[in-house]
Amino acid sequence: MKPVPERRKYARIATDQVISFAPLDTREQLGVGRDLSPGGIRFQAVGCEIDVGDTLRVTFNVGDQTVVAVGRVVWSTELDPITLDVGLEFLEIDPVALRLLDEYTDRGAL
Repeated sequence: MKPVPERRKYARIATDQVISFAPLDTREQLGVGRDLSPGGIRFQAVGCEIDVGDTLRVTFNVGDQTVVAVGRVVWSTELDPITLDVGLEFLEIDPVALRLLDEYTDRGAL
C-alpha cells in the first residue's frame, strides 16, 4: 500500500484552549481551539453562524503571549445542530507570534 502524501502546508499543534473570535465589526464570542499552526487555527464554536469566506478576528495564546490574528474561514462543518468545527487561514498575524508558532510547531506542543 502506497503512503498517502501529507496535504497540509504546516504541521499542527493540538490545543484545547479557550479562544475568542468575532467578525471584524461585532462583539467577540468564545470558542475552543482544537489545533493551531503558523498558517491557521481550527476551533469549535457553539450557537453561531460562520460561513466559508467570512473574515474573523481571533485571540488565542501561544505560550505566555496573547495573539490577535485576522483570518478567512476556509471550511466550516456542522458537528451537531448547534456546534461548528471551523478552519481559519491567517491573513494577518504578528511576525513575533508567527516565530513563536514556528518554534512550538518544531517542538510539537504548546
